[in-house]
Amino acid sequence: MDPQNKISRRTAVAGIAAGLAIASLPAVAQTAGPPIRIGMGIALSGGLAAFGKSALLAMQLWAADVNAKGGLLGRKVELVYYDDQSNPATVPGIYAKLIDVDKVDLVVSGYASSQIVAAMPTVMQKKKVFMTLFGLAANDKFNYDRYFQMQPNGPVARTEFSKGFLNVAMTMDPKPTTIALVGGDAEFPSIALDGARENAKAMGLKIVYDRTYPPNTIEFASVVRAIKSTNPDLVFVASYPPDSAGMVRAVREVGIDAKMFGGGMIGLQSAALKTQLGPMLNGVVAYDLYAPESTMKFQGVEDFLTRYRLDAAKQGVDPLGFYIAPLAYAELQILGQAVEATKSLDDAKLAKYIHDTTFQTIAGEIRFQERGEWAEPRILLVQFQGIAGNDVAQFMEAGRQVIVYPSKFKSGTFKYPFSAASK
Repeated sequence: MDPQNKISRRTAVAGIAAGLAIASLPAVAQTAGPPIRIGMGIALSGGLAAFGKSALLAMQLWAADVNAKGGLLGRKVELVYYDDQSNPATVPGIYAKLIDVDKVDLVVSGYASSQIVAAMPTVMQKKKVFMTLFGLAANDKFNYDRYFQMQPNGPVARTEFSKGFLNVAMTMDPKPTTIALVGGDAEFPSIALDGARENAKAMGLKIVYDRTYPPNTIEFASVVRAIKSTNPDLVFVASYPPDSAGMVRAVREVGIDAKMFGGGMIGLQSAALKTQLGPMLNGVVAYDLYAPESTMKFQGVEDFLTRYRLDAAKQGVDPLGFYIAPLAYAELQILGQAVEATKSLDDAKLAKYIHDTTFQTIAGEIRFQERGEWAEPRILLVQFQGIAGNDVAQFMEAGRQVIVYPSKFKSGTFKYPFSAASK
């Protein structure tokens, strides 16, 4: 017999003998039935692994917290996961196995648009609720009513992603008139650039450079030289981690006269790239989802980050935990709250409840609209300022990743032009 079951039985007997109601016993003593299994494919190797490992650690902390309180529906929670190797081609098979072989009760996505899109046909066929981590407009072409997105893009994700960058740019005096658009030839950059193209035209900006590069590109100096030759006021980049680092290094090597540089550069949120690039980041304006600024002190998030960092240090995981970890934890908070509220694991009931409910999480208040995107957008634009050396501790300080958009969370002043802000 499991020792925990022995403890539960003894506690229940003692409670009855004392004339106490079973309901008054601690929740941990009331577990019954097999574990509730939550399955996912997630990047634990390859180019997306830094964020995949960070997300997984956050989810493991949530599971530990929930299990310490007795689990969900009186049952413990178990995470079932496989390494998708940062390769979308592995994803359909992983989700087929999770659902058909492992018989998981619930599924969530791994990290990145390409992985989410690859999983969608299987998830839709099985009619599962799909909580997802950071897919840009991934449901626009599926319109799946059980899809929910944790990246705070808002209802019009395709254009919202670049909207803040251009709104900040338009505060400059004189206003910019030209823009260069560049990114990798992949799912996320394609959607981000499409939205940036539409926003730029709506704001009257002339697009003087509009190109993509192959996903396996490792030399970016030639890309930056081509951009530089068009003399743009703004440079908007949509990139995954390896090419984000390559673009920043190339800009420092080649030089660029743009007034503003950055945009949708995934990877600059991770401790690994922050410490590698160090002062090269100064002046870059990049999208983000959380920064250690006074405007983002959501209830519970600082306690979570403290606990996250203790485990991250032991596991060699991203030591900051700002970008994906709070929202990965919040994702399972939402799923867990829906399970408890509906007293069910039925996907249809869970989907309806999530659509109808405003959730309080460590990442703030979250409500979804009909396509599963956030009802209110909250994409941040941060500017790196005052970075000195390559010590990770400085990135835990306020004032190093200054929030310049949106106004609700603004924590400092946007500095321009890029050549001056980068010093």
